[in-house]
Amino acid sequence: MKQEKNTKFTSRIGFVLASVGSAVGMGNIWMFPYRVGQYGGAAFLILYFLFVILFGAVGLSGEFALGRLTGTGPVGSYDYALKTRGKKGGSFLGGIPLLGSFGIAIGYAIIVGWVLRYLFGAVGGTLMGTESEAYFSQITGSFGSVFWHMAVVALTVLVLVGGVLKGIEKVNRIIMPAFFVLFTIVAVRVMFLPGAGAGYSYLFVPQWEKLADPMTWIMAMGQAFFSLSITGSGMIIYGSYLGKSENITKAAGQTALLDTCAALLAGLAIIPAVFAFGMDPNSGPPLMFITLPKIFAQMPAGRIIAVLFFVSVLFAGITSLVNMFEVCAEAVMKKFKWGRKAAVLFVGAVVLGIGLFLEYEPYMGTWMDIITIYVVPFGALLGAVIIYWVLGTGRISAELNIGRDKPVGKLFKFMAKYVYVFLAGLVFILSIIYKGIG
Repeated sequence: MKQEKNTKFTSRIGFVLASVGSAVGMGNIWMFPYRVGQYGGAAFLILYFLFVILFGAVGLSGEFALGRLTGTGPVGSYDYALKTRGKKGGSFLGGIPLLGSFGIAIGYAIIVGWVLRYLFGAVGGTLMGTESEAYFSQITGSFGSVFWHMAVVALTVLVLVGGVLKGIEKVNRIIMPAFFVLFTIVAVRVMFLPGAGAGYSYLFVPQWEKLADPMTWIMAMGQAFFSLSITGSGMIIYGSYLGKSENITKAAGQTALLDTCAALLAGLAIIPAVFAFGMDPNSGPPLMFITLPKIFAQMPAGRIIAVLFFVSVLFAGITSLVNMFEVCAEAVMKKFKWGRKAAVLFVGAVVLGIGLFLEYEPYMGTWMDIITIYVVPFGALLGAVIIYWVLGTGRISAELNIGRDKPVGKLFKFMAKYVYVFLAGLVFILSIIYKGIG
């Protein structure tokens, strides 16, 4: 596909911030903190860091490299890879991870709509003055959050209409630094709450016996894998906008580092507050929408902290949605030869049209379970196989060597082809067995 004018990131930092924006999402905020404590504190963190290093160096780099090599998204990239083997059907295979991004976008837009409504509730004070279970139930019924849902989709479309340079890169250059600053402010405020120390112990005191529990390894692997947004689609499209002079492995490392920092920062902002007010840290998604509003209502200056918190979460959600919409819009542009504006508007309309009928929380939960347990892990595995077995480590290594002073070695090729692809397959199987591990 011939790319439109200005469809390249202007710098590595712009690319990295956009990639971090894609990776940092709800899993970093409502899932990572309680998993750390539940599965061993610092013992879990050690495993998580090791998996992040591996998946960042091999998985993330591979997806970036495939995108830059082909200059297009998953549909075109998979087609290219199979044609190097004289095979057809790559476009169909590329549609599987694309379907995963599309499916997540539908559910994510609903959830981010909830976040936007909570933000306005915090600003206006209604969130503090309403029982949190009742507030949550008001917005999660059938067609319970239409306005906020539409606003989130419209905001995402508005960002993407500006293209890569004026839309994706410019917005992420502003939003992602703001995300880190705002969450840091919340974390510092929480530090001074009486009883917050128990939260730090929960997060960081190592429970070494947990290393003997296979679930600790499984959850650390799943959290690291999906936290980096390795889905076989979204990072490929961002890689296609990366200039040839950039060092992909370095950019992947920076992305993984900042994503990990975001997850840790979320833990420092949430878990000590939960313990300070004697709440349950293991409540998953309700932690953000039910537990934390109760805490903000009791906390001195809690209304201000609630506003900062939900602004930060909104930023994380919008930047993730931007990536999901972009990979879908690129496929529409390629398939129908449409311009960017028409393709983005089409994707936004379809995402909203389907999502409106899934606003009832049990429907949305079932939808997201199907997508995240089956479709996305399979798409990620498919991407790993396409990159390192179909296209091959030789071609990908050659692309990775562009912009590097020292070429990738034999160890990288071995880890990519045998270790990473095996683990991607394991993630897919375990995701089905345990009904989700990421």
